[in-house]
Amino acid sequence: MENIGGAICSPSALFTNPGDRAVRQMAGGGREGGGADRRDRPGRRRGRLVWLAGIVAIAVAFGGPGRGDARAAGARQAVVLTIDGAIDPASADYAVRGMAAAKPADTAVIVLRMDTPGGLDTSMRAIIRAILASPVPVVAYVAPSGARAASAGTYIAYACPIAAMAPGTNLGAATPIAIGGLPGLPGGEPAGGTGRKEPGEPASTEARKMLNDAIAYIRSLAELNGRNEEWAVEAVRGAASLSAVEALKLHVIDVIAGDVPDLLRKIDGRIVTVDGKPEMLATAGLRLVPVRPDWRTRFLSIITDPSVAYLLMLLGAYGLIFELMSPGAVLPGTIGAISLIVALFGLDLLPIDYAGAGLLLVGIGMMVAEAVIGAFGVIGVGGVVAFGIGSVLMFRGGTPGFGLPVATVLAATVASAAFFLLALAMLLRARRRPVVTGGEALIGAAARVISWQGMQGTVRVAGEVWQARGAAAFAAGDAVTVEGRENLVLVVAPGGSGEGRDRKEKP
Repeated sequence: MENIGGAICSPSALFTNPGDRAVRQMAGGGREGGGADRRDRPGRRRGRLVWLAGIVAIAVAFGGPGRGDARAAGARQAVVLTIDGAIDPASADYAVRGMAAAKPADTAVIVLRMDTPGGLDTSMRAIIRAILASPVPVVAYVAPSGARAASAGTYIAYACPIAAMAPGTNLGAATPIAIGGLPGLPGGEPAGGTGRKEPGEPASTEARKMLNDAIAYIRSLAELNGRNEEWAVEAVRGAASLSAVEALKLHVIDVIAGDVPDLLRKIDGRIVTVDGKPEMLATAGLRLVPVRPDWRTRFLSIITDPSVAYLLMLLGAYGLIFELMSPGAVLPGTIGAISLIVALFGLDLLPIDYAGAGLLLVGIGMMVAEAVIGAFGVIGVGGVVAFGIGSVLMFRGGTPGFGLPVATVLAATVASAAFFLLALAMLLRARRRPVVTGGEALIGAAARVISWQGMQGTVRVAGEVWQARGAAAFAAGDAVTVEGRENLVLVVAPGGSGEGRDRKEKP
């Protein structure tokens, strides 16, 4: 059988005499068969390579493109981040750290669930940079029903490879708004513009630059993920908004889902671009891992609330003032210093009008000056007015969630005015009070004569023995009144209830 196999595999064997083959077989002791076997090995190796190539091709075809096949095998969880409220430094810190903590080895997708009216340009851009740099696909999900992704939320949705909405939600109205002369909503710091004035654009050059910058930014995000560019521009220029159904029809979003599990089922198998490479999502049946804000995020959220930062600043200013007016009290100064430092940290993260902040501090200084020097209320009234105007200007209400409530301004102004009036009343009362220390405190005091000769003698007043003189002659034990003082000699006159009436005076 080996010879037959060798003859078949070797073309030269077909033209060889059978007898010669038999002689060679007998003389060579079977080497003919071994040579044929060796000649057959390359063919078998080629067969194995063909089979291996086929297996690899099938695996690639069923495994999908990019890194998704490797990740799907081990990544069985979906991280859920929730932004509920304005896009501020606290929510940006929470989202950025949450995306950085998600590792491709165990996380298949990050779901960024949003319900936001908008927020700060700097915070929004920090979140978008984290989305674009994330090695794990990020899905923007506007939920629950009744939620919205207005202004900054629209930019974030456009930045994500997959955008989804729950029924009954909306997004849009992405026109930038300037706060205190600086951009506070998406559109941020002007980075230039086209120089062309489109219909409906603002008249001022600064506003046009900010608007064109915002348009270019959202257009680039739309191009990156293949979304509707025309509507994105309209959302910035004309503050257009869409419902979930309309957004899906216009290809502003990719899917409508009732909840996160439904979302993961609907996006399973979709191909997205992550880090410039195509990747197939394998999201069906993933375990949900909600990431809740930690103490740092909650602390930042509290101190970056405009009302809290404002009140902390007032507490710090008044605490330091009390400490300076009453040195050694320690507690007011300690509380004031800590409150002022925390307030300054929070205000540094917020879009404030520094002219308003300066006017507020000037008002506080004027009220304190009135309480110290007393200018018949002129400086104090000016301080109250400056305080109120500065409070209104410091936080403008253009950005949702970053305005200072009128009730807070009124309460703080009334409290500061009450403090000023209380300090002024205490100052006036102290000025009307008779002097109780020093030589002037003896004027009008009652005294009793201890000894007297001629026009002078000694008297006891306030428990002390003084030399005295008078225009009349007195006897020991007489009650007199101090009318003046000449160096160490008191001038006394008849009258007064005396000092030490109930005890016997000794000469």
